[in-house]
Amino acid sequence: MSPFAAELVGTLLLVLLGDGVVAAVVLNKSKAQNSGWMVITTGWALGVAVAVYAVGRISGAHLNPAITLGLAAIGRFPWNAVPRYIAAQFLGAFLGAVIVWLAYLAHWPVTEDQSAKLGVFCTIPAIRHLPKNLLTEIIGTFVLMFGVLAILANAAPAQSGLAPLLVGFLVWSIGLSLGAPTGYAINPVRDLGPRLAHALLPIAGKGNSDWSYSWVPVLGPVVGGVAGALAYAGLFGR
Repeated sequence: MSPFAAELVGTLLLVLLGDGVVAAVVLNKSKAQNSGWMVITTGWALGVAVAVYAVGRISGAHLNPAITLGLAAIGRFPWNAVPRYIAAQFLGAFLGAVIVWLAYLAHWPVTEDQSAKLGVFCTIPAIRHLPKNLLTEIIGTFVLMFGVLAILANAAPAQSGLAPLLVGFLVWSIGLSLGAPTGYAINPVRDLGPRLAHALLPIAGKGNSDWSYSWVPVLGPVVGGVAGALAYAGLFGR
């Protein structure tokens, strides 16, 4: 498998399991309906861990343009490979969202809440204030990038099999501690790819895709990821 295919498959798995748990919690007549934030954050964390285990040995399992750009900014990833990785990540995120739609086909018509249906695919802030929402996404992705580099720095060869699980724990922690204000995109394609899927798919009574907010979960993670990488490199070296 090529790195491009690995990033596509890994990001597809991440979004499939992550958006899938949101669908389980918010869509009507799901057996997991109303099971809450703990279930959502746990599902996303496990989805990240599974995706990293699946493709980490092939592509490094960036699965996130913020990670790709952060690593490139500190010289740990070639800039000429950045566009390929981001394209694969975006396509994987879009396809993962489409599969979630298929998995929950019976539940879209019986769910009247348009916001709930949009929230399956992309993030919606709890309090809409774009500058503050942007800051939240920057902080969350800063912690993600900084934490990933710290985990990799401490993953000795004999312990490296734990690294994907620890990245999952990191995402779980971010979701629990910093995710509530915005839904913690912390990944541009995790939001943008599924948002496009929401716009294109024939979802009954779906409402609009809230494109006026869509730049926040793209710009915030990019800034936070690069800043987190630069901060880690400045403190501990590349």
